[in-house]
Amino acid sequence: MITAVELGLIYAIMALGVYLTFRILDFPDLTVDGSFTTGAAVASVSIVNGMNPWLATVLAFFAGMVAGTITGLLHTKGKIDGLLAGILTMIGLYSINLRIMGKANTPLLGEDTLISPMRAAGILGSWTSIAIFFVICLLFVAAIVWFLHTELGMAMRATGDNQEMIRSFGVSTDNQKILGLALSNGLVALSGAIIAQYQGFADVGMGIGLILIGLASVIVGQAIFTQRYIWLAALAVVFGAVIYRLVIQLALSVGLEVNDMKLISAVLVVVALLLPKWKGFQKIVKTFKRSPAAVTVKEEVRSNA
Repeated sequence: MITAVELGLIYAIMALGVYLTFRILDFPDLTVDGSFTTGAAVASVSIVNGMNPWLATVLAFFAGMVAGTITGLLHTKGKIDGLLAGILTMIGLYSINLRIMGKANTPLLGEDTLISPMRAAGILGSWTSIAIFFVICLLFVAAIVWFLHTELGMAMRATGDNQEMIRSFGVSTDNQKILGLALSNGLVALSGAIIAQYQGFADVGMGIGLILIGLASVIVGQAIFTQRYIWLAALAVVFGAVIYRLVIQLALSVGLEVNDMKLISAVLVVVALLLPKWKGFQKIVKTFKRSPAAVTVKEEVRSNA
């Protein structure tokens, strides 16, 4: 279970990237399946060739940004449907990732990575490592919330809500989409780079179906928690990623096979989409909001504001 929580927190960085496109920009971006592997491939090959793991991970982030920019350009300048633009980039990245690695799998055994100090100290797979990964996720949440409250970030939010309105203020929605897709896929590639270092290898097929994991994390987290505030919605994505990994781990522990993971993910997303529409669930949420504890929290938030 501890390993599941660790993986959930690492995948949460990817889920935050999906949150930017899926919720903020209202853009169905399938580039994720390719850019995740791109980040893992760039970081792994760079580390194997002697690059500092920190620098290799940053390089993976920028490689993901390039992938997202390509999708954005295809959609905005090439006038290609957003869904199709993401699919085209994802397909192209499969061959590019093979070119980067030179083979289908790049091992990192014996190499110095970002995870090596934690493994050497014996804290990997403990509550200490969970605390470290959680703090890292909080830093990313804080950065995203800060960005979305800047003028540029609010323009991006407005682009996802009402493009015609924000265009009337002279804002280029094309540039906002390109920027959003670049940042999103940068976070996805960053998550891929960390996952590759965590598990000790990068594989050309490790990103297949990843968009489903990202959507499951976003939908599950925001079905349980609220979307009223940006900071709470972003934090819900982190918890959603952890909940997703825990559900997968529970499913495997009761006898289901690894091959069933995609089916479990699909069922989990369906449940998360249907659950908020269930009247019984709505009553539970209303009851929780009216509870003394919830009222106290609201009063504290208002007083701090």
